Amino acid sequence: MSPYLSKSVQSLRPSGIRRYFDIAATMDDVVTLGIGEPNFVTPAHILDAGLQSLRDGHTGYTSNAGVYELRAAIADHIESRYGLRYAAEDEVLVTVGVSEALYLALKILLDPGDEVLVVEPCFVANPALVETAGGVPVMVPTAVEDDFQVTGAALEERITARTKAILLSYPSNPTGAALTLEHLLQVADAAERHDLVVISDEIYERLVYGLEHINFATLPNMFERTIVLSGMSKSYAMTGWRIGYVTAPRAFTEAMYKIHQYLIMSAPTMGQAAALEAIRCGEDDIEAMRLEYDKRRRLIVDGFNRLGLTCFEPRGAFYAFPSIAITGMDDEQFCEELLLEERLALIPGSAFGESGRGFARASYATSEANIQAALDRLERFLMKRGLLQVGAAPVAFLPLTPNPSPTRGEGLILPRFGRH
Repeated sequence: MSPYLSKSVQSLRPSGIRRYFDIAATMDDVVTLGIGEPNFVTPAHILDAGLQSLRDGHTGYTSNAGVYELRAAIADHIESRYGLRYAAEDEVLVTVGVSEALYLALKILLDPGDEVLVVEPCFVANPALVETAGGVPVMVPTAVEDDFQVTGAALEERITARTKAILLSYPSNPTGAALTLEHLLQVADAAERHDLVVISDEIYERLVYGLEHINFATLPNMFERTIVLSGMSKSYAMTGWRIGYVTAPRAFTEAMYKIHQYLIMSAPTMGQAAALEAIRCGEDDIEAMRLEYDKRRRLIVDGFNRLGLTCFEPRGAFYAFPSIAITGMDDEQFCEELLLEERLALIPGSAFGESGRGFARASYATSEANIQAALDRLERFLMKRGLLQVGAAPVAFLPLTPNPSPTRGEGLILPRFGRH
């Protein structure tokens, strides 16, 4: 590398995802389950709102923190769904996607050498952004035997005097796991007892199946120590619009605002106009897409199980995370041979941390036709290796048992925190 580059940049690992996309780009007739992006086009009325803002001449910067109407709509949306009240003036910040929001959250918390507990498997950017912000990622493993739920005990084992924060990303990319209330409370207990901040990436909060998402800041005593990250990309099929947002107590958002105003100036103006329309009028769109993802989820998980790649039940996002143990290969070899032989692109689980080794990530944010084609190619791949019997009986995908609502169901009633 160039001697002019900083040591911190030189030490950053390249994305474990990108290599497989680069190989696939050189090939024809590739079926990819690798891309974590909705295959839906942004709904027409949301698209029109963004286009209309351009036609109206709104092509300049907005307020650094974001258009006030959008921040107010976000605050109202959070209060309506979770009972939390954030002040639109200074407790909501509109960012360029959740990636910027996560970088800002880490940057305001970390001095050089401070540690962040990063629950894995996780999105490839999470530990890299900790390092970029000057911190040290301390990986906290989870296991399929526990449905990839992080435990308080696993966190406790890794907390030191340098620990500043816990980074959660649930529903999870890559596993599709959603944290249960029991495990959320364990995380909250560890954060409170050790005086840690929790950064909760909840970008997939609206894409859950058979349960209701729990906003981490609603947990007892967590409002003042939680930075919640979310945005428009996944639920509204708006990845290219680049609109994320932060909701957090004023002390956090004001600090984040300082960096944001120098680094970004403001999120895209037309994207903010589209986001406002989405939050105000996009509920039917979310539900229609969520139901379609649910159908695809059942198809792909049932397919993996039928082929012997055992797959636990993902409860959120749009990823399945099957084990490749029956192949006898490591996950990188499996994905590379599958791509080269059958032109089917999956992502090795180890790209998302050591806890992902021996698994592969498959996105079902694609058509049912593509999913079926992928399963057909996978079946051919396994049969050539004698790993699948012809006519093997399919494994039934068990029906979901919905969990009670965290605020309305029977059992534990969570208190509502925040400003009312």
